[in-house]
Amino acid sequence: MTSSPSTPVEDLPGLHAAVVDWFDANARDLPWRGPVRRPRPGTPAGTPAGGPDDLPDPWAVLVSELMLQQTPVSRVLPVFETWMTRWPTPASLAAEPSGEAVRAWGRLGYPRRAQRLHAAAVAITTDHGGRVPDDHAALLALPGVGEYTAAAVASFAFGQRHAVMDTNVRRVLARVVLGQAYPSTSITASERRLAAALLPAEGAHRWAAATMELGALVCTARAPRCDVCPVADRCRWLVLGRPDHDGPPRRGQTWAGTDRQCRGRLLAVLRDATEPVDQGRLDAVWDDAAQRERCLDALLDEGLAQVHPDGTFSL
Repeated sequence: MTSSPSTPVEDLPGLHAAVVDWFDANARDLPWRGPVRRPRPGTPAGTPAGGPDDLPDPWAVLVSELMLQQTPVSRVLPVFETWMTRWPTPASLAAEPSGEAVRAWGRLGYPRRAQRLHAAAVAITTDHGGRVPDDHAALLALPGVGEYTAAAVASFAFGQRHAVMDTNVRRVLARVVLGQAYPSTSITASERRLAAALLPAEGAHRWAAATMELGALVCTARAPRCDVCPVADRCRWLVLGRPDHDGPPRRGQTWAGTDRQCRGRLLAVLRDATEPVDQGRLDAVWDDAAQRERCLDALLDEGLAQVHPDGTFSL
């Protein structure tokens, strides 16, 4: 079978099979991938749940996707397990103050994600009867859920057909199909069209998960393991001799001395405290007074921290 002219792949079924078969044999055992034992929609009450194609709990998928944004799996795993034990449903999280979500977020970074996840839980509980919606548009309307997250939850939790384009997927497609070392800095319209054209008619959610895992474990950014890649014989980047990146310079994010670091220090004090803390406790963790006050004001404006009438602070 030959692909359409808009898809520069000669054997799409072969590409799909190679990547998905590799995934079936090598996928990491991650808790948000585990199947939930629930009946299929529309089955009579009391019908046993189960089957080899069980999909995972949508709430677990949504939680994991927000936690995994710009955060490695190794850091997410312990926080995810604790979170899901404490808040196994959206309603259980929605019943608590948003500050508790920020506290439980720990040191994952970008704590506004915790705030948004709490807001999403409230919306799911209020507007969707406590169930994560399976409609892509409804997912996209949830607080903190963007295009990628909506597609990921619809695909992984509900088995729908969407192009799920995270950094790992984009890098795999750039190398294997386009022969480029890295994708562009931001997603382009042509990249979206390519990802959509590559989707298999059946099992697109497996393809999405498999390409993501391939990028995370084999087709990595700095040290790709081409010797164990299941599609090395189909990779255009390899055929071209692994050409260097010729786009804009790729710069890593700085950390030391940034507002992000300062905000993290302030939030750590509030998160670890059992009672409101005074200004002196916050002053002690960051020397630059102007930067410290600017970051504290931002935390207050964003609702990540609150100030009490006596001048103390808490989450």
